[in-house]
Amino acid sequence: MSKVNPFEMAQQQLLDCAKILNLEESVVELLMQPQRQIQVSIPVKMDNGTTRVFQGFRVQYNNALGPYKGGIRYHPEETIDTVRALAAWMTWKASVLGLPLGGGKGGIICNPKEMSKGELERLSRGYIRAIWKNLGPDTDVPAPDVYTDGQIMAWMMDEYSTIQGKNQFGLLTGKPLLVGGSLGRSDATAKGGMYTLREAAKELNIDLSKATIAILGFGNAGTFAATLAEEMFGSKIVAVTDSKGGVYDANGLDIAALAEHKKNTRSVIKYKGLDVLTNDDVLALPVDIIVAAAPDEGAINAKVAETIKAKIICELANGPTTPGGDEILAKNGVHVIPDFLCNAGGVTVSYYEMVQNMYMHYWTLDDVYAKLDKAMTKSYHEVLAASKEFRINMRQAAYVVAVKRVVEAMKIRGWV
Repeated sequence: MSKVNPFEMAQQQLLDCAKILNLEESVVELLMQPQRQIQVSIPVKMDNGTTRVFQGFRVQYNNALGPYKGGIRYHPEETIDTVRALAAWMTWKASVLGLPLGGGKGGIICNPKEMSKGELERLSRGYIRAIWKNLGPDTDVPAPDVYTDGQIMAWMMDEYSTIQGKNQFGLLTGKPLLVGGSLGRSDATAKGGMYTLREAAKELNIDLSKATIAILGFGNAGTFAATLAEEMFGSKIVAVTDSKGGVYDANGLDIAALAEHKKNTRSVIKYKGLDVLTNDDVLALPVDIIVAAAPDEGAINAKVAETIKAKIICELANGPTTPGGDEILAKNGVHVIPDFLCNAGGVTVSYYEMVQNMYMHYWTLDDVYAKLDKAMTKSYHEVLAASKEFRINMRQAAYVVAVKRVVEAMKIRGWV
């Protein structure tokens, strides 16, 4: 994780928005902190016979618009402030897309790469046993996030169903298809980001078929983004990074071959003998577009922002840019598609999964993509319009659109 405190960053972004909207003090006070924070200790019997106790969190930030919604992360450096920040951003993410959902987030401090499948299952079921009273299809609906996947969601759903004494497929989203998952969920975050990139390129008169792209973070979302940018637009991916470093080839990288290389070596470095670059090196490359997909909050600070030559930054990850970085990027005319707009494809298709679970009727892949395209395109242009109306940058505009809706809901409900 970054040394930047992500929750302080999220709070500062909110305060900036509050000034623009001239929000009352009581409203700001309510929005600055989560409605509920849960911390639990989870004992897990390990394969060697010992018992380890893991710390888990669930932060329920705001549910003025609907049930809390947000992923569960497994990470050795997870912190409560990271979870708080992500829960806040989930609140704004659901709102900016016009979804009837609030924001939440969960996490467990663990290193899943060092755990067996059995240990992960026992941990996942233990987490649900610890917090099940605060979850439910109408209360709080988790989803996969960093180092969690559909299998982990299935274990959690099954544990909750066992406690309830009946199937509860709607407890979580991001599940395997056979137990209530939705088509299109696996690449939804990247797909949604590409729809917003398409609209941004139109606004800036950039020909994506001739554009060069650097991908910061070659994980799930970053890999999908690289593949989709090639397939949808014919763009050239020239640089890619992961946690160990990055590679660059001005002539373009073979993404399929690079993905196979990473699968075999667990990193993109040493691909075809290319020089190893740092994230900062890659961010400074002469490319048209940067897709920031690495789970490293605050990677684009003021110092790094000064070196960026790209015209567009797509924030597929949460919180990649600090407030200081935003100021520099805005001054230099870099068009940032902010995180909770750019990466909202995941929660949008998660919402579609919730709807399908409720109806017990499942949509085709074309249906899911068509609805996602319409939702992301509409939201991008609402944020762009706010940016122009208030003469503010795109992140501030996304906050204005999202926070305004949450505040209106709180006032209608009589909270403030």
